[in-house]
Amino acid sequence: MPLILASASSTRRQMLDAAGIAYGAQPSTIDESAFKSATGDPRVTALELAKAKALDVSRQAPDEWVIGSDSIVSVEGRLFDKPASRDDAVEHLRFFSGKTMELTSAVGLARRGEIDWEHGETARLQVRSLSDAFIAAYLDAEWPEVGYCVGVFRMEGRGVNLFESVTGDHFAILGMPLIPLLGALRERGVIA
Repeated sequence: MPLILASASSTRRQMLDAAGIAYGAQPSTIDESAFKSATGDPRVTALELAKAKALDVSRQAPDEWVIGSDSIVSVEGRLFDKPASRDDAVEHLRFFSGKTMELTSAVGLARRGEIDWEHGETARLQVRSLSDAFIAAYLDAEWPEVGYCVGVFRMEGRGVNLFESVTGDHFAILGMPLIPLLGALRERGVIA
C-alpha cells in the first residue's frame, strides 16, 4: 500500500530509509504556531500536531496511508520550538544549561482524511552545565543544521555532548517513535 511521510525532516526520512520502508515524502503545510499556542501540555501539543500534519496530507492523497510526526521540547514547563536564529539558539542553550529537557515525539497515521492511529513518547535528557565558550564552539560546528532541530541538537551529531544522561526511546529522541509506528504499519498490512 502506498505510504507518505508528511514531513520534510531528513532525520525522519533517514529512519524510514534505514528500516527499509518504501514511502513518498510530502511536507504538510499546516501552521504549527497555532497549535503550539493553544496548549501548554507538550504531549497533547505533539500529538495534535502529528495528527494535523497527517490529516493535511491525507486530504490530498485520501487512498494512501500518511505518517505525521512532531517533536516538542519543554524545559521547566516552557515549550521550545526550533530556534529562529543563531542568537535564538544561544538563548535556548543557555536556558537549557543544567536543566532537564523533556522531549516529546508523537506520530499519527491517517487515511481517507481520518486519524487511524496515534502514539506519543517522552524522553528526559539531563543537559550538563554549558559555558558560553562551549555554546559558541558547539554552534560554530553545528550551525545551521541544528537550527532545524527542536532542542538545538542532533543526537546523531555533536549534540550528544550537551547531555549528562538520557532516559527514553532512542527513536523518539531522534524525532519519531519508530518501533510503535512500524507495529501499527504491520497491523494495517502497509508493511510486511
